Amino acid sequence: MTVEEQLANGVVRYIDRRDGEMKVEAIYGERPLRWVYGNPLGRLALWLFIRRWIVSAWYGRRMNAVKSVLRIRPFIEQYGLDEGELAEPVDEYNSFNEFFYRKLKPGARPVDPATDSVVFPADGRHLAFCDITGESNFFIKGQSFDLVQFLGDADLAKRYEGGSMLLSRLCPVDYHRFHFPCAGEAGIPRFINGWLYSVNPIALITRPSIFWENKRVVTAIESPALGQVQFVEIGATMVGSIRQTYMPGETVAKGEEKGYFAFGGSSVAVLFEKGRVEFDADLLENTVNGLETYAHVGERMGQALGQG
Repeated sequence: MTVEEQLANGVVRYIDRRDGEMKVEAIYGERPLRWVYGNPLGRLALWLFIRRWIVSAWYGRRMNAVKSVLRIRPFIEQYGLDEGELAEPVDEYNSFNEFFYRKLKPGARPVDPATDSVVFPADGRHLAFCDITGESNFFIKGQSFDLVQFLGDADLAKRYEGGSMLLSRLCPVDYHRFHFPCAGEAGIPRFINGWLYSVNPIALITRPSIFWENKRVVTAIESPALGQVQFVEIGATMVGSIRQTYMPGETVAKGEEKGYFAFGGSSVAVLFEKGRVEFDADLLENTVNGLETYAHVGERMGQALGQG
């Protein structure tokens, strides 16, 4: 079953890994999102204005304004966020954006300690594809994933033919810092310019190509156990920026922070060479059934096979 079929009744469903139950997503800004991607006038506004960086930059400035702190408490209460996880007290944030890319207390997101484990790079809803170049139902039936366009490099794309990919979707309610899924030497980030469409499934079922049309940042990680891994941050509507906090060229630890997104929903993709990783069974099963799996950064998503 595809994500398209899951959305037939107008809701976004996912499996919460913490209790194994199917849940319905509380979508931030759902009404305008459905108008933009489902109404002819909305699609015209999307084409003319909303997908362009200047709109997201304008909204990002609003979220940086001092008066935006008034949004924080209602946001926490509406979406049931756990204040006990926050590294700083709520009243110490100077803007909504500061709260949005908040840090968490040490230990709030423990990293799986197994030496051969690969971990989720972010809090969010995850899909796992064993063979991304062989995928023929990417969000809608008959849709293939364009790896050449996604990586912006035809030669690099050949390296990942038959390779595996994890796709992590972060909603505005999620913790918005992203972390390395494995240890290794992290290279220099490469910027690919693009649009800023929404990455919510409501948008993706009308335009799955969003993933290789949106602004992206690509970073290679040279991993002893996994070979060369590509880490891709994908911008989206109302994402003010993608910011890196790691030092390129240095060896990073599994679970170490790589960077963060400013305001808005966004996605992270992690691409592995063929035969390098084995995803956990529940993650694969849910993906085949057209369901995302909700899990936290640092939790195990699979096992490194360690073969060249």
